[in-house]
Amino acid sequence: MSRAETFQAPAAPAAAAAPAVPGAGRPNPLWTFGLLRSELVTTLRRWRTLALLGVLAAVPVLVGIAVKIQTRGGGTADHSGQGPAFISQITNNGLFLVFTALAATLPFFLPMAVGVVAGDAIAGEAGAGTLRYLLVAPAGRTRLLLTKYTTVLAFCLLATLVVAVSALIVGALLFPLGDLMTISGTRIGFTDGLGRALLIALVVAASLVGVAALGLFVSTLTNSGIAAMATTVGLLITVQILDQIPQLHALQPYFFSHYWLSFADLMRDPVYWDDLTKNLGLQALYAAVFGSAAWARFTAKDISA
Repeated sequence: MSRAETFQAPAAPAAAAAPAVPGAGRPNPLWTFGLLRSELVTTLRRWRTLALLGVLAAVPVLVGIAVKIQTRGGGTADHSGQGPAFISQITNNGLFLVFTALAATLPFFLPMAVGVVAGDAIAGEAGAGTLRYLLVAPAGRTRLLLTKYTTVLAFCLLATLVVAVSALIVGALLFPLGDLMTISGTRIGFTDGLGRALLIALVVAASLVGVAALGLFVSTLTNSGIAAMATTVGLLITVQILDQIPQLHALQPYFFSHYWLSFADLMRDPVYWDDLTKNLGLQALYAAVFGSAAWARFTAKDISA
């Protein structure tokens, strides 16, 4: 501080009292909501996000058409045990296309889309040179990181609902709807089945929480969005491969993808909760570990370049 500033400081009591105003220096909650809304709009307007959602919406269409063509001449869907879960039940009830589409997209398409969005969250801003301008606003690194992660989680839910809604529409157009048979052999009404389909979609979205946290952490390690996206997708593929090697059975319960298909237990009567709770707990663990790692890295990250 210069001498002139030292001399003039006592002559400005009004200015000295300004910081005592309640809430001064802290981000306005409305501003925080505006930042989140801006992040959501920006993410959803990107061409690659729209392309990813388009691919996800097309998967149920392709599965539904393939099953319809296979059964057109009086044939039946594949009963050999190969292919996505519930595929043999689609011809009896179009609602099963929702379960089949989620089972088909969860191992790769859904987590890949989430990995792309999460990997670009921080690294994309850093590579474009806009990250330092975001931090000029009264957000702080922690608040900005939470906003980015919330945006990725919102994309997880949106992507899952796109698959489910697309499958429901295609199933209603190509196949009959009505009461459906559970895995346990009991029959439930269509409304109950629709409620279980919604619950399954929510569980599938929650199953992507670990991938979202992992992708966000990778995004804080580099200034290249492409490198972050490629690394996240590469880790996803690697874990999927390792989860299929019998010799690694002792480690596989700790892989974030190990319990992904446990959502099928929601189609039991009564529901079998054991693997479902393990899946949700594992996702929470990954979110805590890699979310903390992302915070530690991002708060120390040099963004001056």
